Amino acid sequence: MRVLLVLVLVLLMPLSAMAAGWSHYSNARFGYAIDVPPGFIGQGESANGDGQAFKTPTATLSVFGRYIVDGGFEDQVRAEQDYAKQDGWAITYAVSTPRYASFSGVKAGRISYTRMIPLCGDAFAEFDLAYSKADIQKFNPSIDQLVASLKPTDGSAACPRKP
Repeated sequence: MRVLLVLVLVLLMPLSAMAAGWSHYSNARFGYAIDVPPGFIGQGESANGDGQAFKTPTATLSVFGRYIVDGGFEDQVRAEQDYAKQDGWAITYAVSTPRYASFSGVKAGRISYTRMIPLCGDAFAEFDLAYSKADIQKFNPSIDQLVASLKPTDGSAACPRKP
């Protein structure tokens, strides 16, 4: 039994070491949460309470909730991709399902990775990580943890409604 316990602890050590230094952000207005990588400094929640930006000297992680304007979640995903293209981002990767969407693009030596999830009612949560191509090996490993951690909070907030 002791051998099994030691084996389990040894196997879990890399997971806790990987999570070391990560912080957590929860948004009460829209009812979502995400882990924030080490080194990202919160810039303060927005005045309307929809989210927050976190920055390093070379990267920005924007996390926010919004309402779906027209149609459903997948229509909103297409609209977000269209906005990115209009802003000059060349989309290099995109996947979309009714439960999540991700897309990535490049522009002027920068990379942007966006993840969206539907929330209850007519809302969604999104994060966008933008960083220099020179930092690809530094920030790419964080994306999996960011994706895995972006989730609706369970019962911590009522479904948001449009004002």
